[in-house]
Amino acid sequence: MAFVKQSEFAELCDVSRQAVLNWKREGKLVMQGARVDVDASLARLGRVRKGGSPVQSEPAASRVVEIELDPGETLDDAAARLVGEIDVDATSYDEARRLKEVYLALLHRQDYEQKSGSLVDLDLASSILFESARASRDAWLNWPSKVGALVAADLGIAAADKVTAVLSEYVHQQLRQLGEPEANFSER
Repeated sequence: MAFVKQSEFAELCDVSRQAVLNWKREGKLVMQGARVDVDASLARLGRVRKGGSPVQSEPAASRVVEIELDPGETLDDAAARLVGEIDVDATSYDEARRLKEVYLALLHRQDYEQKSGSLVDLDLASSILFESARASRDAWLNWPSKVGALVAADLGIAAADKVTAVLSEYVHQQLRQLGEPEANFSER
């Protein structure tokens, strides 16, 4: 830990001595007697000061992180993942503001994808698939009564109701084998 005079700390931060006095009055500096604890003060300023620490340890451009959604991940999951990786007590104002902007960008992206039609509501898609499967099942259940008499006539069988009954049994057997399909959208 380095302890310096307030004027030296002002030079280090490239600010006026009055700015250092204001930070001291606001409790943003860690003091040891009349001297400033440089490391602790810079860390505290990074968390509480609007512009972050006045002395940047690394260029801001090298801290840019590309954030993308993982496959199957929702926006809320991505936000929880991003926030979960961050120590809230050590987060600077600028980092918190960056996270907020990233989350808002993800929300705008989701809104755009919904409006452009590339993203559909899962409940709506499930409902449409269910209705489509039900319509297909109903069509198959009605099929034997529609074609039974025609098949009997083509085969020269007088008992059209027996042909309809046999066809109905085979259609029911096929539908039982198919079972109830479940749409699983998480695989893609």
